[in-house]
Amino acid sequence: MLAETIFTIENDQDFEKAALRVFHHQYINCNVYQRFCNLLGVIKSSIRNSSEIPFLPIEFFKQEKIVSSPSNIQQVFTSSGTTGSITSKHYVTNLSIYENSFRKGFQCFYGDIKDYTVLALLPSYLERDGSSLVYMADKLITESQQLDSGFYLDETKKLITTLKRLTEQNKKIILIGVSFALLDLVEHNHIQLNNDTIIMETGGMKGRRKEMIREELHKVLKGGFGVSQIHSEYGMTELLSQAYSKGNGIFQCPPWMKVSTRDPEDALTSLEDGKTGGINIIDLANINSCSFIATQDLGKIYDHGSFEILGRFDHSDIRGCNLMAL
Repeated sequence: MLAETIFTIENDQDFEKAALRVFHHQYINCNVYQRFCNLLGVIKSSIRNSSEIPFLPIEFFKQEKIVSSPSNIQQVFTSSGTTGSITSKHYVTNLSIYENSFRKGFQCFYGDIKDYTVLALLPSYLERDGSSLVYMADKLITESQQLDSGFYLDETKKLITTLKRLTEQNKKIILIGVSFALLDLVEHNHIQLNNDTIIMETGGMKGRRKEMIREELHKVLKGGFGVSQIHSEYGMTELLSQAYSKGNGIFQCPPWMKVSTRDPEDALTSLEDGKTGGINIIDLANINSCSFIATQDLGKIYDHGSFEILGRFDHSDIRGCNLMAL
């Protein structure tokens, strides 16, 4: 099966072959993506390498049902949004692919989940249904097989007590949290952790606090937790894979995921590494939806495919989203 080969990718050649196979599969089976490609003048036989594959604007996940599989829908992941706003919907026909992706992705960067106690501080995500981040965190918490692993919603004192006790016991800890909740925690409590403790922010203030640049956010969190680096997770509703940063906001992708940049003024023009542009993502774990996505994020690509997120487009919709209406 094509899905099984995605997680055996070891090099650029493997990725290239898999990306072309996934493109052909999605061009044939995803009507929305095929129409988008055709309106750009792109047909299946014209694509010879992955750099020629069109990237679907991420806004289509708000407007259309993006599915490349005849199987029944097992889960619908939804994005967060303000009251009355249209949220993205990711229709997942095979949850085992998502689970394989986040398990193997975590292992790529951090090793065996059983070595860690996983503490999750995700209030804005737990307060709604359909969060892919909560789904992932819940599975990792269970698979860690640690008694203290869990979600700590409205349990600040218990969380702090657990952090201090595990630190004294020299346990390996991952505290994964939304940015505003981590800031609230360190601003109202004195916490000094072992420098090996992993504090992982998932980004976003969700309207709870004023937005901060990454350097400022990480400086406050490092001081508040007493650690030398703040880790970050880069994921979204529309992706079934995550990239991770172990510090300084520089992310790495798992082998089945690749990031590139496009010209902010011309979505069809790619940029050289090191130049700021719109972030395009190939996520081959999205085999049953769409693997080729033009996001609303701005960033730069560095050596060996590492990347940095610098912000978002000023306008809510990426240029080209209305192409299907023509």
